[in-house]
Amino acid sequence: MSALAPIGNAILPESDRQNKFPRSLRLLRHADFERVYKQGRRHFAVHMTVFYLRRVEGEGLRVGFTVGRVLGGAVTRNRMKRRLREAVRLHGSIPAAVDVVINPKKSLLTTRFADLRNEVHRAFEAIEKSMVKG
Repeated sequence: MSALAPIGNAILPESDRQNKFPRSLRLLRHADFERVYKQGRRHFAVHMTVFYLRRVEGEGLRVGFTVGRVLGGAVTRNRMKRRLREAVRLHGSIPAAVDVVINPKKSLLTTRFADLRNEVHRAFEAIEKSMVKG
């Protein structure tokens, strides 16, 4: 028997299935995005703006991505989201119960992935420091 597991309509190797960005770590509802934008704080970085807000209930990090049409066509926007998702997945979680929305800038497309990972890491460090301060 092979180590293949169905994901939606796709069949991925078992190792790839374990490396997915799970729904439990994603911000999915429009109301959650709006709450983060209206009540949250911002962290500005070179290739993105990060909005974040502490959650009252629940635990752990939830991340959402918004890429407007002004940044390009569907293929370009989806590539930006894939790169950001992978950078966040590789970073791991932060202990605080916080919702994060990442808005990339056009320059994200041309930046090296290592630089993007460093920028995500710095943004999450800033969020952690902010959550500790209260």
